[in-house]
Amino acid sequence: MHSFLSLAFALSVGFPALSHAGPCVPSGQSATTTTQAAAVSGSSGSYGSSGSSAAASSSSSAPSAYSNSSSNSYYSSYGCSSNTPFNRSSWCNGYNLTTNPYTTIPDTGNTVEYWFELGNYTAAPDGVSRDVLLINGIFPGPTIEANWGDTVVVHFKNNLQTNGSSLHFHGVRQNKTNQMDGTVSITQCPVAPGDSYTYTWKASQYGSSWYHSHFGLQTWEGAFGGIVIHGPATADYDTDLGNLFMNDWSHETVDELYDYAEATGPPTMDNALINGTNVYNSTGERFEVVFSYGTKYLLRLVNSAINTHFKFSIDNHTLTVIAMDFVPIVPFETDYISIGIGQRYDVIVEANQTVGDYWLRAIPQTACSYTDNVDNIKGIVRYDSSSTADPTTTAYDMPNDCNDEPAASLVPYVALNVGPDSSPEDLNVTSFFTSDNLFRWAINNVSMALNWQNPTLLQVYDGVSNFTANESVVEVNGVNEWVYTVIETTDEVPHPIHLHGHDFFVIASGTGSFDLSSGNYTTTNPPRRDVAMLPGNGYLAIAFQTDNPGAWPLHCHIGWHQEMGFAVQFVERYDEIKPLIDFDVLNSTCSAWDAWQDANNVVDDTSGI
Repeated sequence: MHSFLSLAFALSVGFPALSHAGPCVPSGQSATTTTQAAAVSGSSGSYGSSGSSAAASSSSSAPSAYSNSSSNSYYSSYGCSSNTPFNRSSWCNGYNLTTNPYTTIPDTGNTVEYWFELGNYTAAPDGVSRDVLLINGIFPGPTIEANWGDTVVVHFKNNLQTNGSSLHFHGVRQNKTNQMDGTVSITQCPVAPGDSYTYTWKASQYGSSWYHSHFGLQTWEGAFGGIVIHGPATADYDTDLGNLFMNDWSHETVDELYDYAEATGPPTMDNALINGTNVYNSTGERFEVVFSYGTKYLLRLVNSAINTHFKFSIDNHTLTVIAMDFVPIVPFETDYISIGIGQRYDVIVEANQTVGDYWLRAIPQTACSYTDNVDNIKGIVRYDSSSTADPTTTAYDMPNDCNDEPAASLVPYVALNVGPDSSPEDLNVTSFFTSDNLFRWAINNVSMALNWQNPTLLQVYDGVSNFTANESVVEVNGVNEWVYTVIETTDEVPHPIHLHGHDFFVIASGTGSFDLSSGNYTTTNPPRRDVAMLPGNGYLAIAFQTDNPGAWPLHCHIGWHQEMGFAVQFVERYDEIKPLIDFDVLNSTCSAWDAWQDANNVVDDTSGI
């Protein structure tokens, strides 16, 4: 049985008709209008972070979500004066697309600051009401927006009634700020109900991502939102429309479905949403966006699903792909893009078709996904805002698979090569049933099972070096050495593999088995990202450099699998971690959590992350 306390919602509020100019907002609560980052920048388009999204807390009116303090005249609130629709490759102060973001980071002198509160709500994003967990009362949550080189501060308060929580900033390297990674049981204890935690990190990369809870299955109850770090781009565009989320959705909470998942297998999700909305039977509303003919739009695609691999397309339109995860790439054109869980793609769409209405599609790939309503996960692109007609356009032909885009298409713009390996690691993925007939995943025959009350960073601070087997620790202590890691499975299920703290290099991938000694891999500017697909009955070979001391999990981003132990953690440059730890913050958070967990007799029998 799932050991998290059941979701208990004090609020039962209605859900209004949705305009979808911004995120979904529960009604019936005290609310204040917040100034979102997109409103300050003027970069928001017809969807995404609206300039006047209402936000609500389960306990009181939500605080203003955002503030910005800048001391550098080169930078506007967001963006850069030299970065124009005709010169997106340029940035401020001589930085541009050729700048290596791993070695050179702008110093903007600017801090952007956010106040987030996670609470219990009732909402109906597809017209069917259910319990949800939302940040500032909106779904998806408020967008974190910053310039490349800014300092980002997020004040996070846990207003949940019966659970701990945290925030993870997906894909953010957290270079020398491991404690800000937000992974419970590894970099911190959970934030106890009523308690707060402040995350501070440098926007050392630029591009698109998302933040989400890293406690249990909370992400897929609605606890996530977008990240936009403004910087140069590899192709020109006119209007930045911000994040566009795709996620599967159930009419029961995923916590309620977990018992089925660990006893039987992944449950079939009832629906999927596009930027927090869709139709279901005769209820709900579709996502819509209005195009102006001749305009080039930037869409920042994010797959935030628990178990669904999508293919994204807009009928009759071509996508120009300019970035994968936080890595700018040499642009390529395609009719559709394959996007695994946790992955992001920045795409440019030119409004160059006959004035009319066109389907925008997020198509679940049933080859690896369990989702109903698969032919109806659609939004609408309109060239005439007064139109209310359903499109009659036809989808592109595309295969039903869960593969990454071909490596030959994913060419990083800043060309970097992989050095020789010094610490090869083989990670063999298997699955098994426990003595209680509960399904678990394992890496090298170990299913991760961590302790909320004893995170890895606390153990490192205390000088512990003999980790238990179930903590799934892989130590890599060389300085700036290359670690080659081969992840293999004989299971037919593909897995999106995510590494914290690094962009890794995908040096090989395919079906069957793989041996590094064969030399059959690529070290010359291979694809570089933080999530890549492990093919079913296949292998994924990655390489990363040990340039970031800390404890960094590598895990499958399918929510069920992560919860069932599909993870390891790289403890990198052990001796250099302790000086980076703010013990007072770590200890106070753990003390508050320990007291709450013990008082409520909460026991965890999952991975702990």
